Amino acid sequence: MLGLGLIGIGRRWGFVPGYPPDDAGAQALLTAAWELGIRHFDTAPSYGASEVRLGNFLAGLSAAERGGLTVATKFGEHWDAVAGAPFVDHSYDALRRSLDQSLARLGRIDVLQLHKTRPEVLASRDLERAWEYAAAASIPAFGASVSDPESAAMVCQRPEYRVMQIPFNRSSAQFAPAIRRAAAAGLRVVVNRPFEMGKMCQAGPNLRTRCVEAFAFVRAEPGVAVVLSGTRNAEHLRWNLECFREAEALRSSRGV
Repeated sequence: MLGLGLIGIGRRWGFVPGYPPDDAGAQALLTAAWELGIRHFDTAPSYGASEVRLGNFLAGLSAAERGGLTVATKFGEHWDAVAGAPFVDHSYDALRRSLDQSLARLGRIDVLQLHKTRPEVLASRDLERAWEYAAAASIPAFGASVSDPESAAMVCQRPEYRVMQIPFNRSSAQFAPAIRRAAAAGLRVVVNRPFEMGKMCQAGPNLRTRCVEAFAFVRAEPGVAVVLSGTRNAEHLRWNLECFREAEALRSSRGV
């Protein structure tokens, strides 16, 4: 499944950092995603205006339409609006306030993930208390966005986690064993940065082929359930979806 990562509608991001769209452009992207069949949306407080913009879009959906979506957000990395920069705080109070704010913006959260995961944070009492608080708020699924093998291994061993988000592409292929371990443990694996923040698909010869192959590389790991596109405009999302479908056809033809 292709999902939509929403950092690009909230703040500058990418291998070549681009500015986020205005409110109308953000809503156009989200509407296009819905119409194209995208049903997994990934955001975070540290993505600047992303949660607010997604929340505005969700407010326009019917209960049945909203029920067909998976909305994933995070806590642990926060946004300093004055400085225009993210910062990390894994204390219980910061995690609790972050979750309250995300619920106010989004209305409902389907997956809550720990952001900027580190082994010592995963083992902390503050995080344990934060998960208890999230359970009391009726969050149905917990996850972790990991970027180091030790954290990935810890997440796979803990029954409270049902989702693991992890970077994976040809330059981050060292995470393949973590993906397999997570899938074997019954976790839903979400891959971010399939194009290495856009680095792998800069304009040049054979662009479409390179992007199709990038998707095919990620999907060759059978444990991957969702691949996130980090685009910030509707036309590029349509192109990404075409490339993803080509990659799925290529994968099938190769018997993967």
